[in-house]
Amino acid sequence: MSIDMDYYELLEVERTADEKVLKTAFRRLAMQWHPDRNPGDHEAEARFKAINQAYDCLKDPQKRAAYDRFGKAAFENGGGGGGGGGGFEGFSDIFENIFGEFMGGGRGGGGRNSVRRGADLRYDLEISFEDAYAGKQANVTVDVAAICEPCAGSGAKPGTGRQACKTCGGHGKVRAQQGFFMVERTCPACHGAGEVISDPCGDCHGEGRVEKTKTLDVRIPPGVDEGTRIRLTGEGEAGARGGPPGDLYIFLHLAEHELFERDGTTLFARAPISFTTAALGGTIDVPGLDKVRHEIRIPAGIQSGKQIRQRGAGMPVLNGRGHGDLVIQVDVETPTRLTARQKELLEEFRATETGEESPQSSGFFARLKGMWEDLTE
Repeated sequence: MSIDMDYYELLEVERTADEKVLKTAFRRLAMQWHPDRNPGDHEAEARFKAINQAYDCLKDPQKRAAYDRFGKAAFENGGGGGGGGGGFEGFSDIFENIFGEFMGGGRGGGGRNSVRRGADLRYDLEISFEDAYAGKQANVTVDVAAICEPCAGSGAKPGTGRQACKTCGGHGKVRAQQGFFMVERTCPACHGAGEVISDPCGDCHGEGRVEKTKTLDVRIPPGVDEGTRIRLTGEGEAGARGGPPGDLYIFLHLAEHELFERDGTTLFARAPISFTTAALGGTIDVPGLDKVRHEIRIPAGIQSGKQIRQRGAGMPVLNGRGHGDLVIQVDVETPTRLTARQKELLEEFRATETGEESPQSSGFFARLKGMWEDLTE
């Protein structure tokens, strides 16, 4: 008994369904119609196989695009679905046959011995400036497709195995005549594996992989920066048909700090100082990321916006030695609340000003005076 239905109808999803919706629908229906849950029901067995075939097609972007355009005719031997569709599929397979052997991967290898490496995964982790400075051990929890333990990744029910595909004779490819060309295509029955499963594993439903949540310990070295990538080899998706697993990449992002900004190994901070400290000089204390109080000396007469550099008080060099610098930009703060005595003292100071105390402002107003004189001539 065979079931000839539209793939989207089989999976009970809209034609615009994304990958996540497809996977959820497939899992639900595969459990519902699995032969183990419907013993002796030939219709359930046929529907289970049809659901697997539909999902295998729609989860592959290229197969899905071909199906959306030509329907099942896109995968029939010699059938192109009309209008050049066969040429598209044919040339795709031709390029795979020519280059697959040399590029080592994808579907080009074909046959029962071809395996696919699992997909790489990405995980974004936010850390604080303090963690970036000192380093830390972090735990990350990820959902991955792991090898199904009961069937050891074979996809076949324990105690059984895969059989050579009768359609392609175990080669994973079938040939079809298209005009003057003999085109070799991926076998539509085994989808290039060269083998088929007559009795799928009840845990993974023939996929050989199951979703698993695992927690990993990640060492974050001192000196990491925004966008630093940490690679965990072999912690990505499990490969299909026993293929090697992919890798997990941890991308680091630094949370904003209330005081510091950074550029490479240099730390920047803004520090407001009183106008008396700016005029007379002095010192201020700045707490560093190294948990040390850094005494910053303020030279007398410093102007707002000037920067003071503290050598070796910045971020550590990643995988190296030494530290960058700490740069403090001073912002001179004008007092807004003065006592009567303070105002009196400032008035006395203003009365004694000669202009030499503030050469920049004196020079500015001297230039203004010259401009007014030129205008009145």
